Parts: sequence; C-alpha cells; structure tokens
Amino acid sequence: MRSDWIEHRRSADGERVGWMEPVGEGFVVIDLLGRRRTGVVDWSTAEETLDELGLGYLAEPYELQQNDGTWLRIRIAEVSPKSVRVKREDWGDMRSPQIYFSLPFPVPDDRLRRVDG
Repeated sequence: MRSDWIEHRRSADGERVGWMEPVGEGFVVIDLLGRRRTGVVDWSTAEETLDELGLGYLAEPYELQQNDGTWLRIRIAEVSPKSVRVKREDWGDMRSPQIYFSLPFPVPDDRLRRVDG
C-alpha cells in the first residue's frame, strides 16, 4: 500500500473496502487486492464505486499460477495491506489438508485470476 492512498470504509460497519489513489485532480479506485478498478474519477464516484464493489469479490473462486506455470484453484483467505493469503480450494472437505500460499500486496495480475463460473 502506498502512503498516499486514502482508505475508504463502509459507513454501515466500518469495514475497509479499498483505497482511493490521488491522481491529478481525481482519484483511482484500488481494491483490497491492490488492483486498480477505475480510471481517474471524482471523489464521490470513487466512494460510490468502493461501496458498490464491497467485499463480495473476495469470496469468488480464483486461480493461482504456480511456479511451474499451471493454475491451481484457490479461495482468498485473508487480505491486508501487506499481503494476501489464499488457500487451495478444498470444496468444503474438512478432511482435506489446508494448503495456504502468501502473495505480496498488491497481488500481481499475472499470478491470480478470477474463475468465471
């Protein structure tokens, strides 16, 4: 996280939903994975975008590119301004080993991708 990013929290519960990066006279919306979600927009649009974005995308299925180039299905377990922790998808099987991976923040676009469907 850059020191000039402005944290935005939901008014209902105070949960952090992202940041606004000052750029010129406007702001770029940054999500909890450290990814840009908009071009330059005004303050109000940035806040509205973050409120609408919420946290739901963190519960979506993702894939992590492994060192050998293959993709592994994962779920996001924890996010912070310092790192993102993901775990191998176990489909809710309590007997399955819990395998976690730590990623730097912001998460590199080429290492983590959302799975459609």
